[in-house]
Formats: sequence, C-alpha cells, structure tokens
Amino acid sequence: MSQPLVTLSMDKGIATVTLNRPEKLNALNREMRGLFCRTMQGLGADPAIAVVIITGAGRAFSAGLDLNELGAEGIRETGGATFISMVERMEAPVIAAVNGYAVTGGFELALAADIVIAAETAQFADTHARVGVMPGGGMSARLPRAVGVRKAKELSLTGNYLNARDAERLGLVNRVVAADQLMTAAGELARQILDADQRVVRQMKRLINLATEAPLGDGLRIEQDFFRAFNQSRNFKGVAERRAAVVERGRAQTRS
Repeated sequence: MSQPLVTLSMDKGIATVTLNRPEKLNALNREMRGLFCRTMQGLGADPAIAVVIITGAGRAFSAGLDLNELGAEGIRETGGATFISMVERMEAPVIAAVNGYAVTGGFELALAADIVIAAETAQFADTHARVGVMPGGGMSARLPRAVGVRKAKELSLTGNYLNARDAERLGLVNRVVAADQLMTAAGELARQILDADQRVVRQMKRLINLATEAPLGDGLRIEQDFFRAFNQSRNFKGVAERRAAVVERGRAQTRS
C-alpha cells in the first residue's frame, strides 16, 4: 500500500504537515498539491489548531513543482487556490521546518511561512531562470523583502544555492539547528506560541502582515486602528496576573 503524499499529525493544538514524496525530493505534483491544499484548508477551519508546522520527508523540504506537469494550467487547484495561497490564508502561525533542499516552488513555500527554522543540511535556491520558467508563487515579491533587492536579484538571476548558515545571516531563516534537532526546535517554538494569548497571536500576525505590506505611515495608522478596536472589545481582567508570569518568564530566560 502506497504512503499518502501528505501526512498530518496533531499534538495538543499543534499540527505537523509533512510533504511525503521523498523519492522525488517532495516535488509538488498535482496530486500532492491538491492534498496539501485540502489539508491546510481543514486545519484553517479547525479553531483548536494554534500552530502549523510544515516540513518534508527525506532529504528535501521540497524541490518545487513537478516540471513534468508544468504547463499552461499553472499551479491553481480547484477553486482557484494554490499551495502558497493556502499558507497565506492561515490565521494560525505557520512554521516552515526546512530539513533539506528548498528549491524554487519549495523555496516559495518556505517564504510564505511566518517563521522559518532550518536544519544545517538545508539549501535554498531559486532556479526559475535556469529552468526557463517565470515564478508564480510569490518569489519576486517575498525574496527581496526577506534578503534585500540586490541579494534577491543575485539569487534569482544566477540560480545559485544558499546554505543554511548564509540564509540565517541574511535574515531569511530565524535560526539554524542540527538536523536531528529540527523538529524538536520547531515543536518547542510552536509550544511557546501556543502558550501565549491566542486571540492576540492571530491578530498580531494579521497586523504585522498588513503593516509591513504598507508604507510606514500607513502601517502606523493600521496599528492604531488595531489597538483601538482590540482594546475596546477586550476584557482586561487578569492582565496583572499574566504580566507577573511574563516578568518571571523573562527572568528565567535571561538566567539561562
């Protein structure tokens, strides 16, 4: 019996979605993309899911689209969604745990996540120009925002690979860990997010996305709009107690 192309595991509000086509470096064929979209849609509709981790089986996160299927139809699935837009639409934070090669469409998938943790074995590359296709998953918009315009042009125009440590230095990934510690680190970070006020977490994610997509002045106004709307609807009972716990947590972190 063949293994599913996308697997899902759940643990107390944390969902882990694994691209599971290791013999093809998790190349995203139509069947896998459709299953991934349906999985993410289901998680997005589940209020019990607080954090989603995306990773790959084997030695790749994803080698990108299966070029044998690439054609005029593009990458949109039934209903006009794409595997990238399903990540974009998630209200819950999404962590990409990049275990190996994240190439072209796989790179775009990692860029669409809110937080990226990379194994020391991770490699990133935009090979659109070398293969001879144009990007359609957000590469030209997200990569310059992550690493700067000039570095993005270098990576996209040459197709050169970027190792995990250089990706961390450029701010493309949040942190790099040993390969055998990747999922432990991703899970620990997910639990830290889960431990925070979930209403604020989701609103904060949305606010940061809107504010960073706007000019600075507009971004500041957007923040004030969120501030007023949220505080008018918020019951602040218990804030003092939570603040005391936050202070103690900070002390513990600075001592470690």
